[in-house]
Amino acid sequence: MDFYEGGSQNILKTTGKGAAPFQNQTKRGTETMAESMKGLHRTHRCAELSAANISEKVTIMGWVQKNRNKGGLVFVDVRDRSGIIQVVFEEGKCEAALIERAAGLRSEYVVAVVGTVEKRSGAVNSNIATGEIEVIPEQLRILSESETPPFPIEENSKTKEELRLKYRYLDLRRPDLQRNLMMRSQIATLTRQFLAEEGFLEIETPILGKTTPEGARDYLVPSRIHPGSFYGLPQSPQLYKQLLMCSGYDRYFQIAKCFRDEDLRADRQPEFTQIDMELSFVDVDDVIDVNERLLAKLFKEILNIDIPLPIPRMTWQEAMDRFGSDKPDVRFGMELVDVTETVKDSEFVVFKGAIENGGTVRGINAKGQGSMPRKKIDKLVSFAKDFGAKGLAYIAIQEDGTVKSSFAKFMTEEETNNLIQAMGGENGDLLLFAADKNKVVWDVLGNLRLELARQLELLDKSEYKFLWITEFPLLEWSEEQNRFTAMHHPFTMPMEEDWQYIDTDPGRVRAKAYDITLNGNEIGGGSIRIHQNDIQEKMFEVLGFTKEEAYKQFSFLLDAFKYGVPPHAGLAYGLDRLVMLMAKVDSIRDVMAFPKVKDASCLMTNAPSMADEKQLSELGLELAVQDEKQ
Repeated sequence: MDFYEGGSQNILKTTGKGAAPFQNQTKRGTETMAESMKGLHRTHRCAELSAANISEKVTIMGWVQKNRNKGGLVFVDVRDRSGIIQVVFEEGKCEAALIERAAGLRSEYVVAVVGTVEKRSGAVNSNIATGEIEVIPEQLRILSESETPPFPIEENSKTKEELRLKYRYLDLRRPDLQRNLMMRSQIATLTRQFLAEEGFLEIETPILGKTTPEGARDYLVPSRIHPGSFYGLPQSPQLYKQLLMCSGYDRYFQIAKCFRDEDLRADRQPEFTQIDMELSFVDVDDVIDVNERLLAKLFKEILNIDIPLPIPRMTWQEAMDRFGSDKPDVRFGMELVDVTETVKDSEFVVFKGAIENGGTVRGINAKGQGSMPRKKIDKLVSFAKDFGAKGLAYIAIQEDGTVKSSFAKFMTEEETNNLIQAMGGENGDLLLFAADKNKVVWDVLGNLRLELARQLELLDKSEYKFLWITEFPLLEWSEEQNRFTAMHHPFTMPMEEDWQYIDTDPGRVRAKAYDITLNGNEIGGGSIRIHQNDIQEKMFEVLGFTKEEAYKQFSFLLDAFKYGVPPHAGLAYGLDRLVMLMAKVDSIRDVMAFPKVKDASCLMTNAPSMADEKQLSELGLELAVQDEKQ
């Protein structure tokens, strides 16, 4: 097929048996089969053109964003991943047949245009990169037609997410999503370049591995060749990258797919991507140094933001005491204040009971919110209960100094004034208190300060506050399992000075672990690894494994430790979460090409789906029929 080039020839010529000049003219313009690209080569993406290209003959290709027919004058906006360019079909500059054909273009048609770049004849459009120029066409080819999309292809779509995810291939045409995915690609490319220059080797580790009992729930893959046996999809490449250190590769990295069968939320997916690394012959400062420089490079190259180095560090204990979170958002204050000593003699039963049960009383000061209506305070109380609080005590200090308190009758005026003073309370402030076990108080007030920050619009997405959290507890007690579990994973090195307590007081032992946080989000985490066989075996023992059970699950690692293991450490970033924060969006679904929804399903492909009987039979599997009454 040939396309219209102006002059005396037909609008479209077809070749082959039964071919005839195109005749089917309708109100919406020329109807035809998709045309060939034969002999046509794109010279520029749409938004790569600028005033520097004026007078040049160019060939662009893309999708029709908008078509405005003014009668003898047709404006067509053509869009590709780079942006939009305006193409103007105008009497006196274009053949009438070409204008007629352009009038029939509809949204999302795929077109090729050959023409000359000119300065805009109308007003400059400062909203787009090509707003100073337009293309005057001499050739037009329709490469593909389109049905009317189920929703507009536009930035900041108001279409329900469920519909957009069903037609994700259309949703991905939106310029904002395309920018996000291009940023993701740039981050991956820069990371590879940086780590390669730092002496890291990119090595792939298996997807089909051994299922492990610790951590989140594994996704299992049945083996056809070994009936009744299953592979586990990796939650991380942890064991393999430690083995690579045993093998002498010194510095490894991988942009790795990982899988966790866990409940979803805005920043979680069942499959996700890690920037994963491991280093030999290093300690904490070495790992932190290379990663600070990596982050500085990414933010400078992509966002033109200078990250002050070194990034501040804070111990886990300090983070919990000050912010109620091990991933604190330090863009605003409203820090937790421990007032246990101040109220220890109070007769207020809520405070008294919590202290007697080994808990604490802590508060936060919402500056300037003393006049908050009672209904809003009640909503904060309900919010606190969602995180385990039995209630929320408060003192509202009015601008005139009048004090309103939910527990005033249980405290003397002197006790109340002492409490206000301990909280740094001033006229106009709202003081909120939680009393319970530390874990509950931290969780309640940590989340409450974030909720207040959202309500008070204190969170600036253009501000980036990094923080290292260090010296995590090695272990945490699981009420559900009635045993200690690893706070990070069983291969984390304890701090040498604390190892003496591993038998007598395991909860006291701190780990040589570190997380990197950004604006209240954990974006990466790692640790110094155990490289001594005796410490690793002891760690398994504390976690409740017998020696036999440990060897059954991890024999390949424990055996490797018999043959000379270098001290090593590592760190992994959640790439999806990092891109989400750099792109200033609220969900990792907006930075992933084909995400799942909250029930881990794909609305576009309808995965997961049932397997047929033949597939199940080959795998030696049989589905159990569940009783609907149960």
